[in-house]
Amino acid sequence: MKQGGQQTLSSHFSTSSMAPRLAGPFFGAIDLGTNNCRLMIAAPTARGFRVVDNFNRAVRLGEGLRGSGFLAEDAMRRTLDALKICADRMTQWPLSHVQAVATEACRQAINGKEFLDRVQKEIGLTIDIITAREEAELALESCSPLFPSAQHYARAVHKRGIIFDIGGGSTEIAWVQIDHKRKTQTLIGMVSLPTGVIALQEMFGEGHDAISYKKMVSYVKSLLSEFEATHRIRDEVSKGQTCLLGTSGTVTTLAGIALRLPQYDRSLIDGITLPGSVMKEAIKTLQEIPNNLRGLHPCVGKERVKYVLPGCAIFEAIHQSWPINKITIADRGLRDGMLLRMARNYRIRSHSYRPKSHFRVGIQPHMPFESYLSV
Repeated sequence: MKQGGQQTLSSHFSTSSMAPRLAGPFFGAIDLGTNNCRLMIAAPTARGFRVVDNFNRAVRLGEGLRGSGFLAEDAMRRTLDALKICADRMTQWPLSHVQAVATEACRQAINGKEFLDRVQKEIGLTIDIITAREEAELALESCSPLFPSAQHYARAVHKRGIIFDIGGGSTEIAWVQIDHKRKTQTLIGMVSLPTGVIALQEMFGEGHDAISYKKMVSYVKSLLSEFEATHRIRDEVSKGQTCLLGTSGTVTTLAGIALRLPQYDRSLIDGITLPGSVMKEAIKTLQEIPNNLRGLHPCVGKERVKYVLPGCAIFEAIHQSWPINKITIADRGLRDGMLLRMARNYRIRSHSYRPKSHFRVGIQPHMPFESYLSV
């Protein structure tokens, strides 16, 4: 598969970025989740990276997995179609490095590894299955710049943080120690709940009625109890020194509804902090929309409508377990974490020095482009 070639950009980006020759190098990151297939291509900058192309498609790879234990053929075909688009778009850029990862659906499916072998054979794209801990570490990497700094608070300083990532097949919770002096965040513990929006929807339905919705919330709270007992997070929350940060389609959707956006706008959402009461009011707004009209809301969409209330139930369970007044919203995820690492490693190699990392722990280093796409 040829590298480079004519440089083209997604229509989502402004014409000011569409220069005939953009400064490289360029990196690619693919996140194959239970519900979505995502690609991001970026170039390193002095403090992070600059996105030049982006792709996201709902493929529902994990649909039916909970009942059968296998990835369904229709789901695999949808995913293959999306991955072919990703591979094609990557050929439009002279990529130096690519990292492609798969998460819960491929971790749990009996035929998960077999499917990724099929991807490699049919498309030439190698995708690695990462562990739940590696997934949490990437979420921490991507979200660490959003942790509130000490100068923002006159009295209390946040010493702990909770990051939650509501996925399609699982929900990752990271318990983090914040060191404002060293400007680091250290992963204390994490848990991967065996339920996400697809799994919960298949267990309880879409949450249209109050009874099924409450059952969802209670079920997820029961899954959180062991992690709470181990780390006693509520004790830290009661001291007022813990912050809560959410990254998922659920929380960004709720933020968009809370802000009454006419259409979703990432620039208005990523990094915003909202009171818990406002997020709960957004859930109430969603619940009051007639079932047949909910998918028409500009921040929901027809592809995600059946999973939006299950996602809300997971959020409510987390917030009821750890009632922190304010929630910071992150519209970023595993791709951002991978690209931040690639950009940082590039700067290290380019300047022959090792600056202080934003946080400790990491997964396997990214691989060269040639290791992922066959020539």
